[in-house]
Amino acid sequence: MVVLTANLLQGNRVTSNYEGFASVVFSIPPLASAGLTEDAARATGRRFRTNRGDTSGWFHTRRVGETASGFKVLVDEDTDHILGAHLLGPHADEVINLFAVAIRLRIPTRELKQLPFAYPTSGSDIRFML
Repeated sequence: MVVLTANLLQGNRVTSNYEGFASVVFSIPPLASAGLTEDAARATGRRFRTNRGDTSGWFHTRRVGETASGFKVLVDEDTDHILGAHLLGPHADEVINLFAVAIRLRIPTRELKQLPFAYPTSGSDIRFML
């Protein structure tokens, strides 16, 4: 909205920054994404690792009776920054915002792993996805 308003009032001088932009499919369970896909990350030529896992057995999934839950997180090997995050499961629509902030602000995974998240929340599982 800020970009639209500025460009309408001042001419096309402001561009959008989509880095770390979070998107969600509000299905049951929710599907959420921020940052690059694996294909887009490969196209940049960066070296990255892909962390993925089935979280259907994790506490935050079991406590709400969900059976489908998982994650994929792309981490740059050289900078330790998150390139992309893709979540399926309970509260994915909220947790993706934490990943979006980390992507946008380039917070290294080593720092995210040290944050004291409230437990038991879905956000507290982030450190195990990195």
